[in-house]
Amino acid sequence: MLKIGHRGAKGYSVENTLDSFQKAIELQTDMIELDVYQSKDNIPVVIHDKTVDRTTPATGLVADFTANELQQLGIPTLEDVFHLVQEQCEINIEIKTFEATQNILKIIDSHKFPKEKILISSFDWNALQEVRFHDDDIRIGVLTETDIDLAMAFAKFIKAYAIHPYYHLLTKENTLQMQTKHFKVFAWTVNEPEDIIFVQSLGVDGIISDFPDRL
Repeated sequence: MLKIGHRGAKGYSVENTLDSFQKAIELQTDMIELDVYQSKDNIPVVIHDKTVDRTTPATGLVADFTANELQQLGIPTLEDVFHLVQEQCEINIEIKTFEATQNILKIIDSHKFPKEKILISSFDWNALQEVRFHDDDIRIGVLTETDIDLAMAFAKFIKAYAIHPYYHLLTKENTLQMQTKHFKVFAWTVNEPEDIIFVQSLGVDGIISDFPDRL
């Protein structure tokens, strides 16, 4: 079972920062999960919210700052993360806005970070479809917090690698059903010890957690 660090090691460091990703690597995480929006100058940057208000001293939309300005606020570019991680673990890129999709793909295509260590996920299934149109081989994870059956149908349609369900949706039966259809099951976001024990008992393939060392 893969240990997947949510926004790095969110339980220990400020989420989606280079410090958080470094902490996740130190905790021997198999994969880090991160979120990507796009800067004013169309560079993919790593932040969960569409504004900088919650995680930085500044205020305003991510799209109103250049990548350089965002870096000054502690928000890395996707490329910064590739340089930090090298090949120390895999990376799950969650696309937060459809507009960033093509520029994310350009960076993946031009960077030496191994494509087989990248997994792209999103709640925006149009973005995932765009990824599949662009690349037949890149691994895709279908995020869902509502309907596993619908996610399975879409995952089959776009030849996804994995399904990422909200862990409260999971049962022994639907976990096995997804795996029988050859999808990996990566559950999010599981932090409390009793919840971790429950999700592990279902036989999932990976758990996304703020505390990857608890897995």
